[in-house]
Amino acid sequence: MKAHWFTLIAFGVAAAVIALSTATIHNDYFYSASYTVLQFVVLATAWNILGGFTGYVNFGSASFFALGVYSSVALYTLFKAPVPVAMVAGTAVAGLVGLGMGYLTLRLRGVFFAIATLAFAQVLFTFIVNWDYVGGARGAYIILPRTAPLGFHDNIQYLFALMALIAAGAVAIARFIETSMLGRGLAAIRDDEMAAECAGVPTLRLKLISTTVSGALMGLAGSTFPYFISYVEPSGVFSLSYAVNSIAMPLIGGMHSWAGPVIGALLLGTLQQLVQVTISSEWNLLIVGALLVLFVTLAPNGIMGWAGRWRRRDGGSS
Repeated sequence: MKAHWFTLIAFGVAAAVIALSTATIHNDYFYSASYTVLQFVVLATAWNILGGFTGYVNFGSASFFALGVYSSVALYTLFKAPVPVAMVAGTAVAGLVGLGMGYLTLRLRGVFFAIATLAFAQVLFTFIVNWDYVGGARGAYIILPRTAPLGFHDNIQYLFALMALIAAGAVAIARFIETSMLGRGLAAIRDDEMAAECAGVPTLRLKLISTTVSGALMGLAGSTFPYFISYVEPSGVFSLSYAVNSIAMPLIGGMHSWAGPVIGALLLGTLQQLVQVTISSEWNLLIVGALLVLFVTLAPNGIMGWAGRWRRRDGGSS
């Protein structure tokens, strides 16, 4: 399928879900939970562009998410910026930082790159905690007007709709990358970077594109978060759950396909929301750990790899 057709279908599905939900569902928890799950779809998809397609494991997902969050907080503090302006700013800031961090760290490989991304998250956390303009350690409040824009019943519906469109865009970008020459170059880097360099693949340039797009999408996912939660503090924004889930969801769904992170995020995110309501949110990381052990043991290539293996087996038997 051509990329533009896939993009139209993705946004068409998102628009249909928004229209159907807002017309038939008036429970705020549905929109809150759906927003969170869709946010994880974006984060998992963004992480997979660098971690799955390129083979560079990023432990600093929360830092790029936080860049989007605190870009919005800074603009709101400055001139009460509306959500669309904050989205553009958060995406741009996180993308530029991703480009800069990539230029400094992508010459490292394997565990050294992973440690560098973790160190970056700690440095950014320390900076945010001591930056009083965005609230510092005490946090900051963002209050939207009571009347939601574009005819939505309330702001939670409005933010859910924005996140649904963001998720559709992120999935379309990931699918385009996977099926393009860029995706083939990233796959070559993932399989054997030295051989890719010898074959003439511009490895550094492609990796910089990967870090920039991945960081920008994570920042975009975080840009609407302050408006959604109304109060943000560094310990919540830099929560371990963002880093862990961003890695676990592609691993569970399958890292070598655009669909893997979507499946993993929908499955694991929905399960976490159900557990949060029925038991306790403190069980969420335990569930993630248990599922990771299960999938690494039984299906190391995730759900997509397991499904592909069964299709090949059925095709061979017939």
